[in-house]
Amino acid sequence: MRPRRRRQPRKASMLNREIRLKPIGIIHSPFKTLDATPRWGTLTDEIGEIEIFPQYEEGLDGIERFNSIEVIFYFHQSRRDVLRVIPPCGTEERGVFATRAPVRPNPIGLTHMEMIERKGCFLKVKNIDMLDGTPVLDIKPHKEA
Repeated sequence: MRPRRRRQPRKASMLNREIRLKPIGIIHSPFKTLDATPRWGTLTDEIGEIEIFPQYEEGLDGIERFNSIEVIFYFHQSRRDVLRVIPPCGTEERGVFATRAPVRPNPIGLTHMEMIERKGCFLKVKNIDMLDGTPVLDIKPHKEA
């Protein structure tokens, strides 16, 4: 039996490499200001739309089979220099990775929404908790209807 090889540490240049993402769509939401936007989708029954850009519309094929989706989005108006926050229902400060705060080094959000219908490149959704104009990075089906 051969001895196990030790895993080599990755080069610092690999770890510091920039990652680029392209939005696949945009959120159309009733929330026009950060203060008006709910902090959690389950706290609202608001309805909005996800517009998928035409070059990605084919990627929606079959999404109608699902009654809920998870949307990965970009907190385009959030600060990136905050590492500690006091959560809305908390009293003590904690690290942003222990919260769902939009302020974070990589301002990526994830939310679960009920899907109402698809019309072409538009998805009508419930439980929307994003600011109008938020860039969408990805959609993943959650629960089959």
